[in-house]
Amino acid sequence: MIDLAIMPTPAPAIVALDPDALGRNLERLAEILHACVQEGASVGFVLPFTIEEARAYWREKVAPPHAAGTRLVLAATVDGAVAGTAQLDLDAMPSKRHHAEVSKVLVDPRFRRAGLARALMAEIERRAAAAGRWLLTLDTAGDEAFALYRSLGYRLAGTIPHYARDAFEARWAATRIMYKDSMGY
Repeated sequence: MIDLAIMPTPAPAIVALDPDALGRNLERLAEILHACVQEGASVGFVLPFTIEEARAYWREKVAPPHAAGTRLVLAATVDGAVAGTAQLDLDAMPSKRHHAEVSKVLVDPRFRRAGLARALMAEIERRAAAAGRWLLTLDTAGDEAFALYRSLGYRLAGTIPHYARDAFEARWAATRIMYKDSMGY
């Protein structure tokens, strides 16, 4: 078996998935989500977390708003294979049509530290701007993700204690709410 951690990773290609492509890649997206949760990613799931639960998330929670055009799903591919994903929720009330929420920035653990999350975020921001969304928000509990978002210009709005259950332990964990305001207000 080849150790991907020591092999150079080619530059990722970032693509927006249409509803058909989401369906074709559902299994791979579920594998990435499952692997990230198994490693403790605070993305809304707790252990035990099955691959079927990961599939159900993509089928039931992502596919309907994606098909309706209110959620953008990006995939980072390396050598044609999906290695990461990110979402942009564009479903906003009329008073918040300048705002979108970034969610589920996930990179297959075997492809981490190769610039995929940074590339996904750059494309999320580009597409948000094209849609007139100049205020982006997200939440994160992980220190590495927090450092990444800070390096991309996101600011800490605040920390909410006891926000969600920890993926591994029966305890409540805090999350950090972050934002990026490209209008500079």
